[in-house]
Amino acid sequence: MKVAVVGATGLVGTKMLQVLAERNFPVTELIPVASPQSVGKAICFAGKNYSVVGMETAIAAKPAVALFSAGGGTSLEWAPRFAEAGIIVIDNSSAWRMDPDKKLVVPEVNAAVITSNDRIIANPNCSTIQMVVALHPLHKRYKIKRVVVSTYQSVTGTGKKAVDQLFNERKGIQGEMAYAYPIDLNAIPQIDVFLDNGYTKEEMKMVKETKKIMGDDTIRVTATTVRIPVMGGHSESVNIEFEQPFELSDVTHILSHAPGVVVQDDVQSKIYPMPLWAHEKDDVFVGRIRRDESQDNTLNMWIVSDNLRKGAATNAVQIAEYMMQKGLL
Repeated sequence: MKVAVVGATGLVGTKMLQVLAERNFPVTELIPVASPQSVGKAICFAGKNYSVVGMETAIAAKPAVALFSAGGGTSLEWAPRFAEAGIIVIDNSSAWRMDPDKKLVVPEVNAAVITSNDRIIANPNCSTIQMVVALHPLHKRYKIKRVVVSTYQSVTGTGKKAVDQLFNERKGIQGEMAYAYPIDLNAIPQIDVFLDNGYTKEEMKMVKETKKIMGDDTIRVTATTVRIPVMGGHSESVNIEFEQPFELSDVTHILSHAPGVVVQDDVQSKIYPMPLWAHEKDDVFVGRIRRDESQDNTLNMWIVSDNLRKGAATNAVQIAEYMMQKGLL
């Protein structure tokens, strides 16, 4: 199968190549695509070198699927061009997520919504992905009324410039700033731009995307998203109010058997999810599972996942795998 990776030289694009190789996706020919300044660069994939090409060359090569991770503007301009050429696009940007005609997919939750008519499929926001993987099995059992989430997000979610800023600051080196403030020894309560309602775009993505993926507009969600100086993954403190009462033992049992979820919850042994442990893994880790003693039918959880893998690259590859298994690709 011919596979294009658009944005192949970026953090997520590089991770997509890694995940494709690790999961033995049947790539017969790789078409790495990037901006004009990267065209001609060599990329090694599965022991073979490939040259980076531009958009027009990639379309002409007629890959079966194109994994996009090159930003919203690029996706808005080029994804329809790829789709018109008969290429299935799985897009990691925010460009198509809330388009009513495009599917927003987390395979463990709603892969079944994909049909043979879908040519552009949206990959959700990284923070939303890990949250809904853990929420979905509980929603099926207890029905969620309201979610309050605070995130603690890795600098890798911003990109290489932010990673460089963090390490430059640790070394005392003056360099290019990805953020308006220092990130080392700091926590920045702003991810993306502020909107008229006082929330950031990242926070409102979590609100809207959760409803769309879960297929339930009655779920109320409120979010606060924070950038912290870590690598390896995003962490989330999630408070969930259910319509039905629950037993903690049942919640743990449900999560332990949910696809894509690993429960790490032994506080006596100081075992709980951390980005340090989630790094380079595809699972969503859940711990600190406890009852909210201030309100009936309400649960607290701590959710951690590698934002570059399950939060981006792996989820996109899983969508392609599902489509292949169902004969849609």
